[in-house]
Parts: sequence; structure tokens; C-alpha cells
Amino acid sequence: MPPAAAPSSPAPRESAAPAAATAASAAAITPSGAPVSARDRVLDAFEELLAEQSERAATLDAVAARAGVSKGGLLYHFASKEALAAGVLDRFAALIDEDVAAMRAAPDGPVDYFLRTSIPTDSRFERAIVAIARLAQAADPQARDALARAQRRWLEVLQEAVGDPLVARTIMLIGDGMYYNTALLPAANNVLRDETDIDDLVALIRRFAGDV
Repeated sequence: MPPAAAPSSPAPRESAAPAAATAASAAAITPSGAPVSARDRVLDAFEELLAEQSERAATLDAVAARAGVSKGGLLYHFASKEALAAGVLDRFAALIDEDVAAMRAAPDGPVDYFLRTSIPTDSRFERAIVAIARLAQAADPQARDALARAQRRWLEVLQEAVGDPLVARTIMLIGDGMYYNTALLPAANNVLRDETDIDDLVALIRRFAGDV
């Protein structure tokens, strides 16, 4: 999972052409094959603009254009930018619940899960956490609190797994380092070069943590 330390999140990617982005959002479907609701398209668009650009760039007009809805349609679901942020935070809380549950149920244990999911991926979860980080950077106290709660929940599971608060914090810091190294230096990463390096690191940490 991406770290909950918001200020140093990776540099935003260049956004796609607005027309293409609008078409993609409008045509989006859920994993079950059902069309995504207009409300969720709006939230997706807000998250995308936050993650790719900045909080300032995620205006109501820009969100409506990215989502493929009219501004009136956006305002029907979200009366303000603050309401949009609240909607994204609600979805983030649900994603954290899912991630913590997956961490607890991971076949190879929470430590293995935490470290392996500390490698950046182009996933909905990563987009959400980068979006929340952008809100936190813009001095949104609720976003900062959401990131802090996520970090506390991951740390709690690690502590339960290893039985030592200091070891759990060390594992979390290693995970943060893995994320930043691969996210900020993808072309010059000489530390985690391939899957074998990750396997070796996970094995070492599991020995260090008492083979959990």
C-alpha cells in the first residue's frame, strides 16, 4: 500500500487530453459490468485531477468536464468542492477497511502483504491515497486525519503480527522507503531491481521480525 505520509507524494503524471478523459470517464463500467453512476464518475474525476495535477486544478468546472457531466449535474450530487472532498474521503475510508481486512487475511501474513503492496501500482487505491495527499497538502485537516488514521490502522496490524511496537514501526518505515524509492526514481532504481530483490527483502524482514 502507498504510505500515509502525504507531503512527499510522487510528482503528478501529465494529464490526458480532456476529450479523451471525458470519454473514458463517461464510458466507465464497474467490475461487474454495470455502468458507473454519475456520482461515482464525478468522484473518480475529482480523484484523477487531484492525483494528476493539484487541488487547485481540480475546480468544479474541470471535474464536470472530466466526468462527462454538466456543471448542474455535478452540483446535483455535490453542492461544493468541500462536499466533493467529503465524498472522496468516505470512499477512502472504505478502501482502507478493505485493505486492512486483506492484510489480516493475507496467506503469507500481514508483514509480507504490507511490504509487497508498498510497491507503487496504477490502482484505484493508490490514486485515492495520492488524491487525499493532495488535499492534505492544501491544508485540509480532514484529509490529514484520514491519512493518519490509515497509518495507525496499518501499524496496529503490524504490531499484532510481530508483537513488538518498535519492530512494527521499522517495518512501516521500510515500506515507506520502498514506495518512495520506486515511485520517485523509477528509471534509476538500483535498490529494488526486480521481483527477486523484493523476495529477498521480504525474507530478510520476516527473519528480523521473528518469521511472521
